[in-house]
Amino acid sequence: MRIIEPEQITDAVAKLCIGANVEISADIRRALENARDAEESKLARSVLETLLKNADVAKRENLPICQDTGMAVVFVTIGRDSHINGDIEAAINEGVRRGYKDGYFRNSVVHDPISRKNTGDNTPAVIHYEFAAGSQLEITVAPKGFGSENMSAVRMLNPSDGLAGVMDFVTETVRLAEANPCPPIVVGVGVGGTMEKAALLAKKALLRDVDSANEEKEWAEVESRLLERINSLGIGAAGYGGKTTALGVNVLTYPTHIAGLPVAVNIGCHVTRHKAVVL
Repeated sequence: MRIIEPEQITDAVAKLCIGANVEISADIRRALENARDAEESKLARSVLETLLKNADVAKRENLPICQDTGMAVVFVTIGRDSHINGDIEAAINEGVRRGYKDGYFRNSVVHDPISRKNTGDNTPAVIHYEFAAGSQLEITVAPKGFGSENMSAVRMLNPSDGLAGVMDFVTETVRLAEANPCPPIVVGVGVGGTMEKAALLAKKALLRDVDSANEEKEWAEVESRLLERINSLGIGAAGYGGKTTALGVNVLTYPTHIAGLPVAVNIGCHVTRHKAVVL
């Protein structure tokens, strides 16, 4: 049995909060560069070039890529042969607290959804736990800004709506979002399970590399078709038009009930921040 101390978790989460907010991932950078190089609209190309320059400055100056440094969403995979020697949730929240303070990031979390008093330290985080074989502890921090989060949606389709219904709902969600989620976007789609499972799948789908494909051939084809449909909307970078509204579409699926077809869409902005570590 491997022992993991809470301070290890706190230190890791603090570093992940800072890293995710100041540096875009390699796959996102490649996608933005490819979109810029393929763009025919001068205005859209200029916007994409500005986004890349902004990312360069953020990394060089250790500044947040975006002023909305998000609500911390944390995915934790716990090896069954490990033991956390303390309160893992307290350790994670302390890591968020330290990371946002040390990074001089905006505190965006309010204690009550209606009274709206700020917690002052960007906690609590939203934490999702899974268990796996082995003794490792994997932590992924995905700060989620609400320009994109507010454009996300869940719909309980009828089984008879089928794949066409799923694709129509995803496309319509992006069309209604327009420029609000800071395109070019990444579209996470969850299909199956129950209402909350579909939403979680959609959020997890954003953690996949934007240039990856679903392991199931049929769903990989759906991702490709959805990306084509979404980019044909012409919303483009920052809503100014052009060829690239989305950098990628990632779909995750799960078994569901005979009477249901839950579908969720979680939209990520052009940064779609996430960073992971294995302890």
